[in-house]
Amino acid sequence: MTKKNIGSTLKQIPIGIWMLGFVSMLMDISSEMVHSLLPLFMVGTLGASAVAVGLIEGLAESTALIVKVFSGALSDYLGKRKGLALFGYALGALTKPLFAVANTTGIVLTARLLDRVGKGVRGAPRDALVADIAPPHLRGAAFGLRQSLDTVGAFLGPLLAVGLMLLWANDFRKVFWVAVIPGVLAVALLLFGVREPEQHQNGKHTNPIRRENLTRLSARYWWVVGIGAVFTLARFSEAFLVLRAQQSGIPVAFVPLVMVAMNLIYAASAYPLGKLSDRMSHTKLLALGLVVLVAADLILAASDHWAVVLTGVVLWGLHMGITQGLLASMVADTAPADLRGTAYGVFNLMSGIAMLIASVVAGLLWDRFGASSTFYAGAVFCIVTLIGLATYRSGATHNRATSSSE
Repeated sequence: MTKKNIGSTLKQIPIGIWMLGFVSMLMDISSEMVHSLLPLFMVGTLGASAVAVGLIEGLAESTALIVKVFSGALSDYLGKRKGLALFGYALGALTKPLFAVANTTGIVLTARLLDRVGKGVRGAPRDALVADIAPPHLRGAAFGLRQSLDTVGAFLGPLLAVGLMLLWANDFRKVFWVAVIPGVLAVALLLFGVREPEQHQNGKHTNPIRRENLTRLSARYWWVVGIGAVFTLARFSEAFLVLRAQQSGIPVAFVPLVMVAMNLIYAASAYPLGKLSDRMSHTKLLALGLVVLVAADLILAASDHWAVVLTGVVLWGLHMGITQGLLASMVADTAPADLRGTAYGVFNLMSGIAMLIASVVAGLLWDRFGASSTFYAGAVFCIVTLIGLATYRSGATHNRATSSSE
């Protein structure tokens, strides 16, 4: 894809998509300033185990995904998205001070759950709003752009955390207080910078999760839900990347750089790969993402040397760039427009359950058998998923051939 084509596509993307991207970027700066340090804070300052880290992270991330079911359905019922998204971003901003005052893992868990409830409330309505605003032929590019801007925040956040940790001699709590500022800015930008499409301001209110509505979700949609959940099982919380980096022996203040590296690659790859998904087989791209994740897991399992860990983290970020915007676009492509919020909600419910299972198992393996076992298990699950994906593709091709011959 040429630079000219990419530039032409960017000019066609509506301003509302750009604003939503910058809102995501600011909130991710806020969140990642906290999350890139939180595993170290829990283990080093509060004395938590790897199992506790996995449980807290799994509960937090799965809570966010599960809450999306209800916020997505509610946005479909109301015919409006922005209000719910605004509430979710505001809740995320308001929970940041809890991390600064936490003196037990219980308070950290409470803060993480409330923060992720905010993410869950805003996630499905925001994704549905992107799908509503974006022209159909640019949907992959729009999701890729929003994801890229979101991920810019995800590497700027840890970078700021590193600088402030060096400036303030590893004072976690001061960094957590500063994280409040970009969160508040994100809320202000969404409030004043994004307009909702007129077609969602009116219309008859119907319950989107009634049986007759849910039956309108096609088999193709449910396949996307299934494959999204399987991907999440194979990709546990990034908190374990931070803990693996700590084992390399680098100073605590520099450990968040692992998230900078991952998100830099994620941000750089999400938009061009999202644009590519508008023109290439989705199944092939999903398979490529799994292959890259297998490589990342095997490298991370092999050694805790900083150069090896960095290589694995870079591949992890590339896998995220390949798959995350792609899956969001696939949900939009396979769900009716008036049920998109619900469709994203159900998709994220299944992914949330998978995230909880994956993170708890990852923590148990880490504590009982060592860090390498966690990453080897992830690689094995990826390979199993690849086999399933190949079987599905083969079966779909056979069915099409059979139908043609008849």
